[in-house]
Amino acid sequence: MELDERKLKILKAIICNYLETGEPVGSRTISKYTDLNLSSATIRNEMADLEEMGYIVQPHTSAGRIPSDKGYRLYVDSMLKEKDAEVESMKEILLEKADRLETLLKQAAKLLAANTNYTTMITGPQYQSRKLKLLQLSEVDETQLLAVIVLEGNLIKNKIIRLSEPLGKETVLKLNILLNTCLQGLNLAEINLPLIQKMKEEAREYSMVVSDILDAISQAVSEDDDVEIFTSGATNILKYPELNDTEKASGLLYALEEKQQLNELMAGLPEKEGEQHGIQVFIGEETPLESMKDCAVVTATYRIEEGVYGKVGIIGPKRMDYEKVVTSLQSLMNQLDGIFKKPG
Repeated sequence: MELDERKLKILKAIICNYLETGEPVGSRTISKYTDLNLSSATIRNEMADLEEMGYIVQPHTSAGRIPSDKGYRLYVDSMLKEKDAEVESMKEILLEKADRLETLLKQAAKLLAANTNYTTMITGPQYQSRKLKLLQLSEVDETQLLAVIVLEGNLIKNKIIRLSEPLGKETVLKLNILLNTCLQGLNLAEINLPLIQKMKEEAREYSMVVSDILDAISQAVSEDDDVEIFTSGATNILKYPELNDTEKASGLLYALEEKQQLNELMAGLPEKEGEQHGIQVFIGEETPLESMKDCAVVTATYRIEEGVYGKVGIIGPKRMDYEKVVTSLQSLMNQLDGIFKKPG
């Protein structure tokens, strides 16, 4: 006998309520927690069926029910299935949008290089504070636990957690449910001490494992990712006599070709707070790359949505036309704002 949608909703409501309170769940409670608009009597009948099918059990003589291991398993499997479908759907949308965004940023870099006659670079979007979408724990062996961490933007991180003793499948399953229930949709700042204490209390003898998992999540969120950088007008830099001697030119061209160095450059330039686009000018020694100590770098920040941003940089000689560069940057930023604020 398969579970219909109504039974699935009731089972999910029982599990969610039990995870929250730790108390057996009765039909009257479920009638308040679901959108089924069913009477307590109807819910009691459905709960009786769920009990007969082995998804919930009645502890002692209590009138309420609690999930069985079979119920937990169905809940986790259906939750993961939903998340997989959601991730796939998001992936298709993101790939489509990423293709359009990449084309847009490449065009913007070319336009800026042509307008200023300097070298330009634009980073792909970055996240200021990623939220946790899904956590999947599984045993590798008796001494290792694999944590698959899915972050906002469908960034996936894998972390190995060392175990002092074996957990067993049922414990891993319950930790999966506990952590996903408590952490889904939160960023690091929102995982506070009261929440951590609550999770540790519910994990009981496995509280240290919860600490290790939270450390792994913190590392995954904090790790720097390689950011795509689009450049244009690299040879423009050679038009200026003070930068085109062999040694300086080769160092500059190498830096512009090496995305890692550009990532370091953009990451090493502090962002200006409190202004919409944060236009800043870094001259000579103020730039973090040795190969650019004879250059000036002007940067600005574009924002796609709350918490999602990228940087634009223009590299030229110290005697660059700063007024023209700043005006060109402001114009581009306004155009990008107009594009990103449009629906779709």
